[in-house]
Amino acid sequence: MKKKIAIFGSTGSIGKTTIDIIKKDKHNFEVILLTSNNNYQQLVKQAKELNVKNLIINNKKQYLKLKKKFKNKKINIYNNFNNLNKIFKKKIDYTMCAISGLEGLSPTLDAIKFTKNVAIANKESLICGWNLIKKKLTKYNTQFIPVDSEHFSIWSLIKNVNKSDIEEIIITASGGPFLKLPISKFKKIKPGSAIKHPNWKMGKKISIDSATMMNKVFEVIEAQRIFGIELKKFKILVHPNSYVHSIVKFYNGTTKILVHDTNMKIPIFNTLYPNNSKKLNSKKLDIKKLNNLNFTSIDKKKFPIINVLNYVSKKISLYETVIVSSNDLLVELFLQRKIKFLDISKYLNIVVKLKEFKKFKHILPTNLNQIIKLSKYVRLKTQSLSVLSQKS
Repeated sequence: MKKKIAIFGSTGSIGKTTIDIIKKDKHNFEVILLTSNNNYQQLVKQAKELNVKNLIINNKKQYLKLKKKFKNKKINIYNNFNNLNKIFKKKIDYTMCAISGLEGLSPTLDAIKFTKNVAIANKESLICGWNLIKKKLTKYNTQFIPVDSEHFSIWSLIKNVNKSDIEEIIITASGGPFLKLPISKFKKIKPGSAIKHPNWKMGKKISIDSATMMNKVFEVIEAQRIFGIELKKFKILVHPNSYVHSIVKFYNGTTKILVHDTNMKIPIFNTLYPNNSKKLNSKKLDIKKLNNLNFTSIDKKKFPIINVLNYVSKKISLYETVIVSSNDLLVELFLQRKIKFLDISKYLNIVVKLKEFKKFKHILPTNLNQIIKLSKYVRLKTQSLSVLSQKS
């Protein structure tokens, strides 16, 4: 029997990789739904390749174009996620949630009810809304699978392990495009060079987060929330080859290391085919890389954004929304050339220390509206701080 699949954010990098895997094994999968925010042309192409009968596109203008294009065809076109109950008559087997940014949280929460397994590749949703996601997972008996390479690696290494047996978890960082750039030249960094990741092909936003090392801040918070392990047990090491994705050291003296090539196809493939049920044609073990792992500590003078981890609450709170929302706005401003590269960490470290935001460390998010409302306010506050500073 074919596995019934939905892909939220199918035109992004994670979504396209998921589709590439499915296309090679069409007789085992039936894609029920594809979604995109703007890219209706790519969405149409994907729908034709996989014979998909349900499409969601959020952009109103693109939605109307799509409706017109498929006016006389048996394809259901929707403008939002309010019609999932019409699309899914019963629980499907697997949903990939790969809508980027905090905008992905609401669709992810909506999807859980309708799927047996949910694979989530969205840091912001997991960081800001993990307790909301977790409640729904429990309520609807849905299995969660992390897709980010680091979290997939940790998840793989600690299956059937007692958390109290874990001494330390190391998450690796490539160092991004500016690892070897002298700090004196950081003032001249432009968006064009910041989005050129040396190992991974990613979207602009996550590429900037990699360049500042903010993605590692996110990954530590995300891992702590997902796995329920103390923050102090996490450590970040720079590993330029991106071959080792995580290391777990246990109190019994043993250490587990997970390696794979810099290819998101590997974690995604393993979420689609659990229990090693199908072979993935991958590269041979790279002995040269294993002999030259070259781990180093993060240079906090170059990447001061790492200091944000010092302010993270030990427990799930709305404070994570403050961190995520401020960083999102600052990355947007940098991409628009309204602030400098170094300003991202500068302003973020200012925002996280503001007295008015510290109270949110003690407030647990109980609904989506709380998160959205706070996010909007934090973005406005961050905008005003950066604008005033630029004028002065």
